[in-house]
Amino acid sequence: MTTELPPAQRHRVRLAAAWLRAGAVVAYPTEAVYGLGCEPRDGAAVARILEIKQRDPAKGLILIAADFAQLESYVEPLDVARMREVRASWPGPNTWLLPARPDTPDWLTGRFSTLAVRVTAHPLAAALCRAYGGAIVSTSANRADHPPARDARVLRLALADDGPDHILYGACVGAERPSTIRDALTGRVLRG
Repeated sequence: MTTELPPAQRHRVRLAAAWLRAGAVVAYPTEAVYGLGCEPRDGAAVARILEIKQRDPAKGLILIAADFAQLESYVEPLDVARMREVRASWPGPNTWLLPARPDTPDWLTGRFSTLAVRVTAHPLAAALCRAYGGAIVSTSANRADHPPARDARVLRLALADDGPDHILYGACVGAERPSTIRDALTGRVLRG
């Protein structure tokens, strides 16, 4: 699903993608909340996100993408029937735990052998992944145990002392709550 963005938004998306390529942490809107993102294989950028959030690295992180092809280098495919169910839920606020490939960095998987992945339906977040040319880290823009930011003003206030390097401004649309998380092997809902 590709939504054509107005020229000013396309420019802002290209600028945010350039920040990501430079190793920065970027905040951007998703379906329900603002997310913090970076290049998934950049350990220093991921460490910065974990520091901003004060998040336990053992919990792992989510990757978002514009399409499944952007996630394939991080996860092992499942049987056809299971993958059909996963892919039928995308794009949208549905995160799935898939077996991580052996070379997927531990800072993404945490203490798990799986990786949380989602194909986003948010037009700006998907455009950011396309402009960047791959999947990006996606974790809610908040300190651990604090409510996630649903708009840029709240984000700036909540993370004023050590926030992201860049903010891609836009509205969170499409979901009232953060994405549902399911185990792709069993279909079990871990966060509803």
